Amino acid sequence: MNTKRVTGWLAFFGVTAALAWLPEYFSPSDDADSNEVAVVTPGKSRGALPASIAKAKDAPIKDLSPAGDLFAAKTWKAAPTLATVTEIAINPATVVQAPSLPPVPFQFVGRLHDRSDLQVFLQNGEKIYVVRNGDVIDDTWKITGISDLELSLVYLPLHLSQTLSVGSTQ
Repeated sequence: MNTKRVTGWLAFFGVTAALAWLPEYFSPSDDADSNEVAVVTPGKSRGALPASIAKAKDAPIKDLSPAGDLFAAKTWKAAPTLATVTEIAINPATVVQAPSLPPVPFQFVGRLHDRSDLQVFLQNGEKIYVVRNGDVIDDTWKITGISDLELSLVYLPLHLSQTLSVGSTQ
């Protein structure tokens, strides 16, 4: 064998032996360095433990078991969340107002009695309307009848009738 190889192996084994021996050399030994002496009293049984070991036995034992379930089922899916319910107060007392009839927007201005037809002049703001029986004004008011004292109108969106006083011109 080669001397270099032999010296390499001897150095390796020497270092490993030193590393194995050093921790035991520096750590205190329980048997050799112990100052406590076991005292056996005649009244106790032969198998009794020394006082130092009895004290250690009374100490609580640490739980070294891993926390949780080792074989629990695991998944990448998110845990399902519970639905939340929100309560909305419903007010059953809400009263829907029935649509009401607006006031007649026209004012009587005058009338013209022709031989075969009666015409009435009505004013709404700046506009003046000349109407006869059966005419429709702005698709909302229909003239249903004209007499000497009053003019009958029908409000078309609600089909409700109203009258407008035209008075007597005599």
